[in-house]
Amino acid sequence: MQSDDLKREWHNLSPAWIKEAREGRNPSRNGLLDKPVIETCGNVTGLRILDCGCGEGRFCRILVGRGARYVLGLDLCEPMIEAARAWQSERDAYRVADVQDLHFLEGETFDLTVSYLNQCDLPDFEANNREVFRVLKSGRRFIVPNLHPMRSAVGAWHRNHDGEKQHVIVDHYFDESERRWKMMGALTCTRFIKTFSTRSRAQYQSLSSRPATLLWHRRQATHRHQ
Repeated sequence: MQSDDLKREWHNLSPAWIKEAREGRNPSRNGLLDKPVIETCGNVTGLRILDCGCGEGRFCRILVGRGARYVLGLDLCEPMIEAARAWQSERDAYRVADVQDLHFLEGETFDLTVSYLNQCDLPDFEANNREVFRVLKSGRRFIVPNLHPMRSAVGAWHRNHDGEKQHVIVDHYFDESERRWKMMGALTCTRFIKTFSTRSRAQYQSLSSRPATLLWHRRQATHRHQ
């Protein structure tokens, strides 16, 4: 899929996304993921943090509120960045950028990097890995809450002969592919699905070049590798 097509999808999604984020109506993030991700970030007081795929800046603001010295949020969607800048403080900044190419950032300048449900949106998540480990200071952490492939499987309801819902169909959810996902009023979003083992191998290869710590979240489980 072409970059312009992805940008168009998120441009179309952005008004609903911004509204939902600012009204606190995303139960997957507010009710499930925020707590373990914040706990995994640990004490962020005084840290320089990079947020890959920051959207309208919600998690950047959370990190600032927890004492981060500086948070840089990057996103390819211009309306999201405009919304983030409207609420920014002196300690967070936002830039329209492709997180697969961080050439504008110097190496080893961040204490912590977060990719909060963003790598599933990237055609080349390995490029993001390489760039993140380049800009992270040695031995620091890259936190990656990611989307389980089951969440974007077939997704339709299986019904009995009377039309009653029996269960959601999750066939072929391990198939690696681009998937069109309907969300927020049936707007289309493209996900780039890889298995956990594929992502794990790629992360190990990225880690082999220099010391860092990678932390994944799937649901509420934390997987730590050094």
